[in-house]
Amino acid sequence: MGGAVAASAIVSIRPALANTAASVLNCTIPVPDGGRAGNYIAPNGQVVPAGTPGAFPGTGRSFTGEQVKQALRGRPLPGTSYDQNQAYLNYIRRLQQGTSGFTCYASLQMPR
Repeated sequence: MGGAVAASAIVSIRPALANTAASVLNCTIPVPDGGRAGNYIAPNGQVVPAGTPGAFPGTGRSFTGEQVKQALRGRPLPGTSYDQNQAYLNYIRRLQQGTSGFTCYASLQMPR
């Protein structure tokens, strides 16, 4: 009888984990966040004023959790050059609590 209870627990937990994983991969990270739109991203990931030499314009769009996850594994973010990709990933790595996209990035770091 104990085996039947354990089996039903596994069946009910797996769909919940699958839904969580799917939502993490569909969450979004804007670069930069809306409060700093119009600014540029320096190679080290800091947000700098528009027109700063060596910095890249913000994307004007958000990347999905799946896109960021793949980029952290070596694939480029869509529509970016190598240097832009590195700057945007550095920006994402620097996200802090309270910044748009932080929860999405933090959830990508959690082991499954």
